[in-house]
Amino acid sequence: MTQLALVIDLNVCVGCHACVTSCKQWNTSGSAGPLTDDKPYGADPSGTFFNRVQTFEVGEFPNTQTVHFPKSCLHCEEPPCVPVCPTGASYKRAEDGIVLVDYDKCIGCKYCSWACPYGAREFDEDRKVMTKCTLCVDRVTDQSLPEDRRKPACVLACPANARLFGDVHDPESVVSVAIRERGGYALMPEWNTQPSNHYLPRQRTGMTIRPDDLVRVDNPLKIDGQQPEHPQLGAPGSEDYAT
Repeated sequence: MTQLALVIDLNVCVGCHACVTSCKQWNTSGSAGPLTDDKPYGADPSGTFFNRVQTFEVGEFPNTQTVHFPKSCLHCEEPPCVPVCPTGASYKRAEDGIVLVDYDKCIGCKYCSWACPYGAREFDEDRKVMTKCTLCVDRVTDQSLPEDRRKPACVLACPANARLFGDVHDPESVVSVAIRERGGYALMPEWNTQPSNHYLPRQRTGMTIRPDDLVRVDNPLKIDGQQPEHPQLGAPGSEDYAT
């Protein structure tokens, strides 16, 4: 049985949000609906986004690294959102494993949102229905498109090729090979949802930061030939000063 999914390479994601904006642009019509934003720049913004990028720092100063972590519906093989839906609006397609919502059946009760451990469901305030990533099902199944264009909008838009798309049940697919050869992993396996989407782990790289790198080049004290004290490193020559 086919199971379409995304594999995201955390080594090369630069956090540009091209996946977010392309998803928003493609899914403003058709099967996904309008994906409206209400007062996006106000004090209490709300809006519908199928794809979000979370950015955070890892490590200890000064040897920190920035991680950009895209997250959307993981199209679980055992999706907890499906059995809790009282109307059957949430369902998993047998032919490709994509989890979708039938908006005509959805009553906006948010049970699916509560059941999803990944926070991947979005409530459309205008239509009062639950929405989510569809893996651009209208694109990937469109036979009128060239085969190399039958991919989710986020995959096509990624400038760093951080997003792979394919059948994780096919051992020779690009996603299966990436998972197998590069240690791809699924989020929160302890929930037994068997997420189809996987991530390729970051490879930690050594980084040497010299004390002078932490001082602005236009610092007046440095320009005058003095050695400024860095608040995080202590005075030059002290035990706390980095080497």
